[in-house]
Amino acid sequence: MRNSGAPPVDFPLVQEILPVLTLVGFALLLWLLLVRPQTRRQRELAHMQSTLEVGDEVMLTSGVYGTVRTLDETVAQVEIAQGVTIRVARGAVGQVVRADDDADTEPAADGEAPEEN
Repeated sequence: MRNSGAPPVDFPLVQEILPVLTLVGFALLLWLLLVRPQTRRQRELAHMQSTLEVGDEVMLTSGVYGTVRTLDETVAQVEIAQGVTIRVARGAVGQVVRADDDADTEPAADGEAPEEN
């Protein structure tokens, strides 16, 4: 049986902490969904830029494609056309281009433009 003379159970501490817990949960969710993946991408990009080798086909962050000809600690010389070499910061290399990536961007062998849907 219940004791009718007992005061009702009240949790004022829970009522005060609930908004704080909601904010902490929201901040944790943002960190998991936004900050952590971006940090991972930055780490992968820095690793790729530090492991560049002479002869790699690269795409600069400006969209220019070329071949790495010389490497320095912070500078790379990239040949963008036969006899045309530009000097760029190593951080300007956006990605190393693989041979199978080029197949998607080259025009068809018969000289016609690829059909777009």
